[in-house]
Parts: sequence; structure tokens; C-alpha cells
Amino acid sequence: MKKVLFYGMTGEKMCFQHIFLNALDLVSAGAEVKIIFEGPSVKLVSVFEEEKNQLYQRVKDQGLIAGVCLVCSKMMNVYEVNKSAGLTMLDDMSGHAGMRSYIEDGYTVVSM
Repeated sequence: MKKVLFYGMTGEKMCFQHIFLNALDLVSAGAEVKIIFEGPSVKLVSVFEEEKNQLYQRVKDQGLIAGVCLVCSKMMNVYEVNKSAGLTMLDDMSGHAGMRSYIEDGYTVVSM
């Protein structure tokens, strides 16, 4: 089956809820899925953690979250919160979370 990377850029909670729903749906169909928090979306980690968001917890528990952008987390003052959530800080593209390694590994990138 397919490999899909959800590269979340928006800081809108509803958008990420749909990323989680699609990720779980694709995994249930046998796809390999990863999710990256980049740009303004890095601020959502603390929201999902605090509210104990069930969809977020499911994708986190299943290891679908590849990580969170390091530079954006620092610039938006959520680095410590994101790090304490146990998520990997990604910095392979000039300090940001890059797509290249996923594309080279055959992933289709969906940016939302």
C-alpha cells in the first residue's frame, strides 16, 4: 500500500482533526503514515495534550507522529511544551522539518 506524509502547516485545530482522521483511516487500510507539525501547527501540540484529545492520542500512541519543527517551536515559544510531550524535534532542513527524506523514501506528501 501507499506511504503518506501529512505535513501540517496550519494552526487550525479542525484541520489537524482531519489530518488525524485521514491518517487513522489510511493506516486501517494498510498504508504507512507519518505526520509532521510544521509552521503555526506546532502550537497545537499543547492544545491537544492539555485537552487529552482522543484522535491526537491515538495517532501518537500508534507512532504516526514523525515530529515537530524545532525552529518553529522555538520561534513560537512552545519548544519546552512540545519536547515534554515526548515528540521528536525535527531540524533536517536548516532547522525546520524537511520533506525530502520522505519523498526519497516513496511517500506522497499531503500538506494541509
